Amino acid sequence: MMIRRRRIDRARTLLVSCLMALFLAPLAGQPARAACSDATFEGVGYTACVFHPETDDLRIYHRAPDGAVYGQFSALRNDLAAQGLEMVAAMNGAMYHEDRRAVGYYVEDGERKGALVTSASPGNFGLLPNGVFCLSPDGAAVVETRAFAAAPLPCTYAVQSGPLLVEDGALHPRFLPNSNSRFIRNGVGVRPDGSVVWAITADRINFHGFARLMRDALGTPDALYIDGKVSRLWAPELGRADIGFSMGPIMAVVAPR
Repeated sequence: MMIRRRRIDRARTLLVSCLMALFLAPLAGQPARAACSDATFEGVGYTACVFHPETDDLRIYHRAPDGAVYGQFSALRNDLAAQGLEMVAAMNGAMYHEDRRAVGYYVEDGERKGALVTSASPGNFGLLPNGVFCLSPDGAAVVETRAFAAAPLPCTYAVQSGPLLVEDGALHPRFLPNSNSRFIRNGVGVRPDGSVVWAITADRINFHGFARLMRDALGTPDALYIDGKVSRLWAPELGRADIGFSMGPIMAVVAPR
């Protein structure tokens, strides 16, 4: 009697194992998914993506191994595929010069390729305070430029941009609530738990509104403006693969294929 029960138990265990294998098999071959979603803030549509540096592989790319600037999401995706990597999500990652070099401080795969700029200058980049988005072994951070110059972080990847949208919960002092300077805008912020948030608007918005979106809707007490007219996003699960003028550096989240 005892032997028969053991045989029945083994058969049940085998059956459950087979059913679980059948259920999980289709999922195992699916590509990684980004946590991107659409929403609205004060009537302005936007898309936000949330990543966790401790589990998500965030990187910044500029040139292919042959020296050519990637410029488009498709070029980076194809190169990553040849390396056995899936491009989970991507966003334009920095302001850039005519030759597509990043403006200011830029670090890629541990190699510094652009110097930190601490002085004010015309345009959005030099509207102080500006800042640095840094990915280091300790996690992600958005740091005001002069504070970064005084105490640099060991960034594996980094870009400098400006202006700072939010610094320690406070909006940039030069932002005006009723400004009529409205553009499609994108930025990056870091939450208190260390997660990284990308945001890109679907509608035109001024700096004050975009900074409040990052702080109040997305919960980032530190956030950095990336760009305006060239703001673009790659988010396959949303059916989104923006195209346009050739970009400079590209922020991307990658995973093994």
